[in-house]
Amino acid sequence: MPSDLTRRTLLGTGAAALGAAGLGLTPHRAVAQTPVSLQLSWLHSVQFAGSYIAQERGFWSDAGLDVSLLSGGPNAPVEPPVISGTALVGISAADYVAAAVEQGAPFKILGVAMQKNPFVIASLPENPVNSPADLIGKRIGMALANTPILQALCKLNGIDINEINIIPTQYSAQPLLAGEVDCLLCWETDLPVAMAMQGVESVTMLLADHGYAVHSQTYLATEDSLANRRADLIALMAGEVRGWTAYREDTDAAAELTVRMYPDAGLDLETQKLQAARQVPLMFSDLTDAQGFGWWTDDAVAANIETLALLGRTVTPDLWDRSVLEEVHAT
Repeated sequence: MPSDLTRRTLLGTGAAALGAAGLGLTPHRAVAQTPVSLQLSWLHSVQFAGSYIAQERGFWSDAGLDVSLLSGGPNAPVEPPVISGTALVGISAADYVAAAVEQGAPFKILGVAMQKNPFVIASLPENPVNSPADLIGKRIGMALANTPILQALCKLNGIDINEINIIPTQYSAQPLLAGEVDCLLCWETDLPVAMAMQGVESVTMLLADHGYAVHSQTYLATEDSLANRRADLIALMAGEVRGWTAYREDTDAAAELTVRMYPDAGLDLETQKLQAARQVPLMFSDLTDAQGFGWWTDDAVAANIETLALLGRTVTPDLWDRSVLEEVHAT
């Protein structure tokens, strides 16, 4: 996903070793397996650990699915495999789904993994950015491709973007640590985690806490799949729900599983553990406690439509389809 690529770095973040032993799992039933693929939005890491748990613990195979997890990355966009049918479901974000729909893609958003968008303004405690107003007069390091995100934040909060000094930077904490910029636009779960692993404390201001509403880590599928492969979609999403519920119960174990499953991904276990813990408040909320993982409200959709309009994307509420989740959580 392009704007994700500008904020991602191949941080060696790691996770791995959550086997069935000691989990009290019953032997898997012999169930005919339907092969399906889930297209991830980025390279393997604890960002997708709920899916790894679902695969490892047999949540999908018990439901009759043989799920392949397709790695994303800079050369693996999410949307084409879903359109072509190579992947039944993809993990994307509302702005990318909206862009694809504008080009004619027949997508629906089936679930929302991240209740809060993970973009933050990261700064240091001696010169903190705690609110959008604090950006005035500051030097912000960011990829120029992410300028629309900053513009949207400014419009939502009555800030003149011309009063902020944008410094083009690579996706790294180094410019902040070297004093070349006062803050960074990044994800809560990567550059702040990288700094913490170096023993550097940072201050993060979630854009989502200041009106920037763009659903992230969303599950998308085609209208054709909704009509003709509904049972497979329900089984896949039910496995996701169970996997992420187990993830929340033990994020360290989820990190260990990730590292074990993908030993060649260059993942560092302690970094993965910290990332896993910092994902929890982004993915779970009072709403998910009440309604279940992946849920969203009509008010959240309205807020997304407003923010997406600031990003130049026009969508309607029917882009979001809660019917699969309603069946998953009704069981």
